[in-house]
Amino acid sequence: MRKKLTHEALAACEKKVHAATGERHSTVFGIVHPDGRLLRCIEKSGNEWIEVDKQPHIYTAEKLEKAVTSNKRFIIVIGGRGSMKSVGVIDIMLAGIVDYGDKVFFLREYQESISESVHALNKDEIERLGLTGFEIQENAIYHEGGGIAKYKGLSRNPASIKSAAGFRRFMTEEAATLSDDSITQLTPTARKKARFGLPSEIAQLVEKEDVLSNVQMFFVANPNSSEDPFSKRFIVPFLKHLEKDGYYEDDLHLIIKMNYMDNPWYMLSGLEQERVFDYENKSRAKYDHIWLGAFLDTVDNSIIEAEWFDACIDAHIKLGFEPKGQERIAYDPADSGDDKAIAYQHGSVVLGCSSNSAGLIDTATDWALSHTARIKPDVFLWDADGIGLGLKRQINDALTGKKIKLIAFHGSGEKFDPKQPYDSIEGDNWEGRPRNNEDMFTNLRAQCYWALRDRIFKTYLAVKKGRYYSPDELISFSSGISELTKLRAEVCRIPRKHVSSGRIQILDKASMKKLGIASPNMADAIMMLQLPVDIYSEDYEDYEDETIRDTW
Repeated sequence: MRKKLTHEALAACEKKVHAATGERHSTVFGIVHPDGRLLRCIEKSGNEWIEVDKQPHIYTAEKLEKAVTSNKRFIIVIGGRGSMKSVGVIDIMLAGIVDYGDKVFFLREYQESISESVHALNKDEIERLGLTGFEIQENAIYHEGGGIAKYKGLSRNPASIKSAAGFRRFMTEEAATLSDDSITQLTPTARKKARFGLPSEIAQLVEKEDVLSNVQMFFVANPNSSEDPFSKRFIVPFLKHLEKDGYYEDDLHLIIKMNYMDNPWYMLSGLEQERVFDYENKSRAKYDHIWLGAFLDTVDNSIIEAEWFDACIDAHIKLGFEPKGQERIAYDPADSGDDKAIAYQHGSVVLGCSSNSAGLIDTATDWALSHTARIKPDVFLWDADGIGLGLKRQINDALTGKKIKLIAFHGSGEKFDPKQPYDSIEGDNWEGRPRNNEDMFTNLRAQCYWALRDRIFKTYLAVKKGRYYSPDELISFSSGISELTKLRAEVCRIPRKHVSSGRIQILDKASMKKLGIASPNMADAIMMLQLPVDIYSEDYEDYEDETIRDTW
């Protein structure tokens, strides 16, 4: 009977053969189904990956097979805890070092010392896999075939990565923390060296080259907010595909979403009890972030939980009420350099919310007014504080005579119904004694944001806890909103500012920017829609229909 060789013995034999023949080592990957079955073994032959009948050097999850075989410039692996995403990608890096003499830079945004890198994990994997030929030094790892593993933090000097000449692969751990500057400096590094000659001559050479000349960047992350630079660059544009298929692929990108259920070795990891505990004790939004790699769109002192917002998506369908009644559009012209935003609400259903990056305020306002003229809502509101103060004439000229009530919204101004007692929600844990609106809120912006918060919380209670509220007290966000992910991030990142008076005050946009929170212009548009507006019967003279509009 043929005796199976250990990894160590197999590696030693292969080393002798390769030394004698001049052939390079070729790692065999065993592709494993989530249930633990070995599906196939694959090996690189020339520029192709082929299925072979050989003993694997490295076992990896089926979800990562494309990461093993892909030649894409950017390979992104995202997911939650227990997914083996980091170990899986490190194994791919180590195989490249052994097989092809790859020079690999292991990067992260913050790295004050080698202990904060994946150096120790690399060492552990080399030992676990029985890989030979490595010399492990304090700050780097070298292989006898010429491969190198080095480590670097980007935060202090992101531009320094452009000097990483000769490195073929880059792996960025905890990529969700990357700054916009780091991404800007890093991504152009993933390209081939400049060549001498005419374009046609160079093209012919490149066509004949081994794909191993391609520079690749691997990013591994559990995403934070959808508004973080990494998410905006590598996840949000492809989110629909990732949510549907768990993959996205084009000529430039391969993006893989994997979680604990994709890891064949998960039940041997000792994490299952922790996962169950988190499922039973943490909010659904936090659990989904930790274990399923979902966006965690929250900040300290946020007034609206992501879990509440998620319950409001298509709540009118879940709870069985129609978009009917008053129609409103709100426009936030925003400050110079920020995206402008409009929102459309029919009764308790938000049917549209969009942003516009037009630099000129007049251009953006024309965009908002064109939507308004087409939809013909009952009410049009705009933020008249700051830059919006000078838009009254442009708005009047465009909408006068169209049976639309125009309201200049002054968020810094007086509250509505100031003497009316604030009606708190049963089960809500906000602090303080019962007060009227005048004593409860610092200004109209705080009052309207709190009204939005109360609507969202009531809808959450109705959808998730079965509590009954009139549809007039609820809010639903249509799943058809094209920028729903961005809206979620903005709405759930609105912090409350604690003031000595005990009144509710919302942190202003300038202060939010200092904390790294993007200007919440879409959220502000939704907030303005919560202002109660009385419409008299004569305003409905030319009212056409009460159907959901498809023109947004």
